[in-house]
Amino acid sequence: MEGGHDMQTKVQNWAQRMIDSVIEKRPLLSTGVYNDKWSYDYGVVLKGTEYVWRQTGEKKYFDYIKKNMDAFVGEDGLIREYHMEAFNIDHINNGKVLLTLYKETGEQKYKKAVDLLREQLRRHPRTSEGAFWHKKVYPYQIWLDGLYMGSPFYAEYVKEFGDEQEFDDIVKQFKLCVKNTKDPQTGLLYHAFDEKKVQPWCDPNTGLSENFWGRSMGWFAMALVDTLPLLPENHEGRQTLQTYLLETLQALMTVQDKETGVWYQVLDKGDKKGNYLEASSSCMILYAIAKGVRLGFLTNDWQDVANRIYEGILTEFITVTKEGYVNLNKVCQVAGLGGPDNRDGTFEYYISEPIITNDLKGVGAFIKAAAEMELY
Repeated sequence: MEGGHDMQTKVQNWAQRMIDSVIEKRPLLSTGVYNDKWSYDYGVVLKGTEYVWRQTGEKKYFDYIKKNMDAFVGEDGLIREYHMEAFNIDHINNGKVLLTLYKETGEQKYKKAVDLLREQLRRHPRTSEGAFWHKKVYPYQIWLDGLYMGSPFYAEYVKEFGDEQEFDDIVKQFKLCVKNTKDPQTGLLYHAFDEKKVQPWCDPNTGLSENFWGRSMGWFAMALVDTLPLLPENHEGRQTLQTYLLETLQALMTVQDKETGVWYQVLDKGDKKGNYLEASSSCMILYAIAKGVRLGFLTNDWQDVANRIYEGILTEFITVTKEGYVNLNKVCQVAGLGGPDNRDGTFEYYISEPIITNDLKGVGAFIKAAAEMELY
């Protein structure tokens, strides 16, 4: 049996324990499930790894970040398995990790790679109002996920190498997303919006998808809290994004499961058969709150809210194997709209996707959330 003291120290190291488990089991994130794609979820895990590296100073964490990106970025700065002409906003997310590597090592290959991703955003197709399409294969569509994939990288790039006016475009992405996806009744945001109102999954009058999906709102909340600190102090967008953050979190609190402190896969239908408490969305929301409090974008009373959610996540979703590996359970593997499978965005669709353990999106969000809780 473990003594109380051990348990205490362990509780404080969840972020590190989780990334240690990942490193042990997946020396390279790109081998295995994803068949070696330039996949956005590596960025979620590696930004979590960066927290642990900065908090512990242990070089092995930085080496893990570098090894995983060096599996894709050549000496010429080209990115293997990356195709600009797909205009997939997901492909931008790992750029944040490359920016860290460039700042830390000064290696030109990383600068060339981030310039390539920045160039994608310059050419990326947009809706008539100026919002990035989610992908070329998902034309005229805004998905909440895309705000996380594109905006924090865009903002960090502009902060380092760009022109201050470009921040206006970044803030505009959020404004257009809120304008087009927010439900005035609940304050929740629908997963996606089709400007052309032609997708089989959307309401032909509004262009909106049918449901409030937990992880999509998690992506959106993380996008806000990761972009906010990168905006110049005097930029009017700071106030706008801070308001969105508060309103988004207040809306999420109305659908929080009061018993466990976490969230459902389909946010507002907790009592419906087949719905389940979902780990990745809960971790993402916790991260947004914890980071928001630490940086002063949210008032301190949100810290009690964060503590309750953290407790809920550890109770509901975390298990430790007898070898000491940390597992994050009950993660929705994937959910989207349209595409070859004609995903229709119904409640039945969202609960039908596989529920797995240690999906990287959830694991990365857990590391980021736990690291923020430990920082505070």
